[in-house]
Amino acid sequence: MNRGWIAALGAAALVVSAFSIYIDQRSPSPDRNSVSAATQGGVFSLLDKRAPLPDVSFVDGGGRPVRLSDFRGKTILLNIWATWCAPCRKEMPVLDRLQTKLGGPGFEVVALSIDRGGAVAVKSFYEELDIKELRIYVDATAQATSDLRAIGLPTTLLVDPQGREIGRKVGPAEWDSPEVVKLIRKYLETPAASASSRGTIQ
Repeated sequence: MNRGWIAALGAAALVVSAFSIYIDQRSPSPDRNSVSAATQGGVFSLLDKRAPLPDVSFVDGGGRPVRLSDFRGKTILLNIWATWCAPCRKEMPVLDRLQTKLGGPGFEVVALSIDRGGAVAVKSFYEELDIKELRIYVDATAQATSDLRAIGLPTTLLVDPQGREIGRKVGPAEWDSPEVVKLIRKYLETPAASASSRGTIQ
């Protein structure tokens, strides 16, 4: 093998190595000891160590600015979705039923749409599917998907009262099933969650 080929192969190896490092840095990096939720409710990949989340910003149905930190003090199920996403459309009524079951001072389903049509598109969609309990939250820039490393729609994160990720699910789920409700209630009943919920921002 001549020196030209050796040099070319070396350069290719460096490119592949650099690309691998880039992908690794951009990909979700749950703790190595994260566990499958197959025995924990059948939905989440739960982190062994909870991970702080970036304080992403978006707006509510009235156009008022909202930040993820505004929900400190309550456990939230943060669902990133869009009206044009078929699996998202299917699971929104399910999330609405979960909010009906568990919504209150200590818990909220935060359905964050990334529709470019903004709150108008979401409101029309809610009316079409008779969504009653979910509030409208929109990030028309879709910046939250990058900041939260959401690799597909829908992506759903369970977030503790301190704003840390407990676990996540990529893809739809039966959020109001007895198993999932039981799992979420487990986190609502922890002393830390109960104490923090007294400072909930409405």
